[in-house]
Amino acid sequence: MKRAVFALAVLFAGPFLPFASAEAQEEMQISRFSGKPVPRFETLKHEKVNGRKGPSEEYQVQWEYARKGLPMLIVKESGDWRYVRDPAGDEVWINRTQLTGQQNAVALGDFVLKAGRAPDSAGVAKVAAGALVELGPCKASLCQVSVDGFRGWAPRAQLWGATATNG
Repeated sequence: MKRAVFALAVLFAGPFLPFASAEAQEEMQISRFSGKPVPRFETLKHEKVNGRKGPSEEYQVQWEYARKGLPMLIVKESGDWRYVRDPAGDEVWINRTQLTGQQNAVALGDFVLKAGRAPDSAGVAKVAAGALVELGPCKASLCQVSVDGFRGWAPRAQLWGATATNG
């Protein structure tokens, strides 16, 4: 199978990416490998990360991710390996050393970043589908995010990587 570069796929598929809230709200369990809850979101630590068919370097590379900070939903763990779901819904194994606890999200569609949580708050910036945002605390249906030097509130439903665990 030909290696695929995921960064372009996220940019072009932005509005069609599946929302992960149902998966993220599955019953959480504590992993015996990391001691952390599963499922949970973590992000890619490096600009290039291989996603494999199985939990070791002996397995074939299925995806070559080329977007540092891309959020991944960890759905299972085995030793030093994490079985993850990416924003497009594909599932692969990634070594734990390739992931970080940094909280980011991907914009599922275009939206306007608001200065406050009130519906009539002024717009701060326009965020395009596929944009990577740094995730802050979430309050009900909104999350505080930072993107390209702007900070404001975004609709949680438009952020893949923002779940009830964010606040």
